[in-house]
Formats: sequence, C-alpha cells, structure tokens
Amino acid sequence: MQQITNTILMVRPVAFRMNEQTAVNNYYQKVIENLLPETVQAKAEAEFDTYVEKLRAIGVHVVVIQDTKEPDTPDSIFPNNWISFHENGNIGVYPMFAENRRHERREDVFVELEKLGFHIENIVDYTDAEEEGVFLEGTGSLLLDRANRKAYCALSPRADEDLFIEFCEDFEYSPVVFNANQTVNGLRKAIYHTNVMMCLAENFAVICLECIDDKKERENVKKHLKEDGKELIVITEKQVNKFAGNMLQVKGANDERFLIMSKAAHQSLTESQLKAIEKHCKIVSSSLDTIEACGGGSARCMMAEVFLPKK
Repeated sequence: MQQITNTILMVRPVAFRMNEQTAVNNYYQKVIENLLPETVQAKAEAEFDTYVEKLRAIGVHVVVIQDTKEPDTPDSIFPNNWISFHENGNIGVYPMFAENRRHERREDVFVELEKLGFHIENIVDYTDAEEEGVFLEGTGSLLLDRANRKAYCALSPRADEDLFIEFCEDFEYSPVVFNANQTVNGLRKAIYHTNVMMCLAENFAVICLECIDDKKERENVKKHLKEDGKELIVITEKQVNKFAGNMLQVKGANDERFLIMSKAAHQSLTESQLKAIEKHCKIVSSSLDTIEACGGGSARCMMAEVFLPKK
C-alpha cells in the first residue's frame, strides 16, 4: 500500500466565507473585519489558484472541480472532509457536523474521476449517521497510515469513536484513538480535526504532543508511530495555531517527495524542524491567509488524495 499519491482532488470556491455553522467548534475561524464578501471570495480564489499552480509546477496531478453557487457551500474548498479514496477502488463518504456542509457531497465528482480513467469499485456511505447526530469528517478526522494499516483519530464533536471503529473494520485499519485539546479562553477544548495537530508522511510524523493531555494516550500514539519507523517532528500548540500540523506529503514529477503546507505554517517552523523535514523531502508552501482565517482550515484540508486504481 502506498502512503502518498501524486493525484489530488481540489474544489475551487465560488462563495467562500466564514461558515457560521462550523465556527461553534472550530476555534481557528475568524471574521475578517471590514472586508466585503466579494473581497473575501476574490482573495480566497486567488490563493486557491496560486496554490494549484504551485502543485502542478512540481508535477502533482491536480483535478480541480469548480464549485457551484447553489446550494450554499461556504466550506466546499475543504473536500477531504466528505470523501476519501482508496487503492482498492473503494470510496468513503462521510457524515458532516454542519448542515450546510452536507451539500458539498456531489456525485459529479465520481463521474469526473471515472472520465479521467479512475476505477471506482464501490462507495461506502456513512452519511445515515447524521440522523443520529453522529459525525466522522473524512481525512480531517481520520489520519490514515495506509502502509501500516493504522488509523489515528482525535475524538471531537466531529469524530465519533463508534463510527471510527466501524470505518476501521470496513477499510481494514487498526484504530488508534486519543483526545487532542487546545486552549480557548483559558479552557481546554477538543481540537475539531485530527489533521490540524498531526501529519503522517512516509517516514516521519509532524505532531503536537502537548495537545494530547492524557499521558497514557500520548505515550500510546508515540509508541505506534515509533514502532512503524516514523521520525517524530514535534510542534507546539502555538505552531498548531499557525496550521503547522495541517500538512500533506505528496509525490511530484519523477516520484520526488514534497511536504505541502501554508506560508504561515512554513514561517512558524524552527530551523531544526525545517532540517528534520528536509532530510526526508522538499517543502512547498503557499500563502493561504484568507482561507485559513475565514475557513479555519489550511493546506491539507484543501486536498483530497486520490488513490483509486486506473481502469
């Protein structure tokens, strides 16, 4: 099984803004004062286009789906929360916490991928769980070590433990469950997505251990990563706030490895952290300031990795 891919699905926004429905438990979102909605959208669009250009320049195959004005999907730019693609041809479709995010799920995405020569074997649909108020937001909630068949999940209002276990049974992963928190107004609150505080690459993991308050859980996560030969590159909660955990390793031209992140994340890293990453692969970063501020998500959230086999 491959851990990384060179094909990425991304959704180009048409009406991007701060989503009031997700802000209740995504503490990274902010309202940018004095900016008209059109300006926010124009800035997000420009950031998106530059980002796609940078990925294509290093040889990443980017499939861009254009969002539509209707229905209202302010967070469509983060497709990895509703869909995951797997090497055996299976697709996971996930239940979403915010009602307006449920409209992001689009069948034309499957049609587009099939047109490009990808084979879809079957679709495993978990969306019925929404009726019970149970959620698991794709590879935002699930960090998949595809090579070692382990799935890491920080529990939150958007990541239900029972549903996570069900996913692991269906897709044949061993579950690694823990709680990850951040300080919000002096209180420890659950981080909304695992991929904000942790990134799994082929030979290393970028992780904020201080987010895992429970010592036993922290040691357990470390044990799993180390026994699979991952070098641990530890970041701070302050760096998590700059989206330094929200990164993704990809394959570019000639199978060259790259770690993709935002400019803010890149600038937050120390010399020794940069050296540790650059031992394994090159870094590519792009400015995502508007998307990060309004959306509360960053570089990794914008990429849904395509592992489907070719027909």
